[in-house]
Amino acid sequence: MVEVFKTNVREHHHAKLLVHHIHQNFCEYKANFDLDDCDNILRVKSSTGQVEATVLIDLLKELGFDAEVLPDE
Repeated sequence: MVEVFKTNVREHHHAKLLVHHIHQNFCEYKANFDLDDCDNILRVKSSTGQVEATVLIDLLKELGFDAEVLPDE
């Protein structure tokens, strides 16, 4: 499953740090940012099932960033 988030991450070094934290805390997730998108997209794919969106949002908040799930269109 893949979940897509809108974030306020703007700097590539912040994105790299956040991906590191996500991979460290969730070994079954693969995460990446698209900072060229107007929504500064974070994509997270789970190899074992559903992505725990609220847990990821809380992790980013603890690290000083905001994220929200983008609805499917």
